[in-house]
Amino acid sequence: MGETESGGVRLRAVQEGDLEVFLAQEHDAEAVRRSGFAPRPEAAFMTHWTERILADPAVLVRTVTVDGEPAGHIVSWWDDDRRFVGYWLGRSHWGRGVGTLALTLFLKEEPVRPLYADPLTGNTASVRLLERLGFRRQGTVRHGDAEHTLLALHDTP
Repeated sequence: MGETESGGVRLRAVQEGDLEVFLAQEHDAEAVRRSGFAPRPEAAFMTHWTERILADPAVLVRTVTVDGEPAGHIVSWWDDDRRFVGYWLGRSHWGRGVGTLALTLFLKEEPVRPLYADPLTGNTASVRLLERLGFRRQGTVRHGDAEHTLLALHDTP
């Protein structure tokens, strides 16, 4: 896949060096608080990415770049009979429209509908971003002790 671009934000295939950036982003304390996701130790993180995400042909994953530098990633995967999308951006890219542009590009590549997302209910910025792109609330789900908002996209935005 070549690169796709919108407003200076690009999506490209994940490169080996991106994983160190993603690891650091996963360990950012504010990102952990907003996502409700416990960061993995480096070895577990690298194993997850190399053996589960990058090695699975059913997973669609892209690095988000801004000015040529990795800003985060977007990934879609199957969970039983539902296709989910998730994303993670470095804090320096929050609130700048990067997520909206990147997810808009990604939704053009990911053909499966309905497509689901389940951000932490308290992560209002992520819920709003998804709703702006056409995702609609379907209720809530629990992951451990945390409540997540289940959203679904039925049409291509």
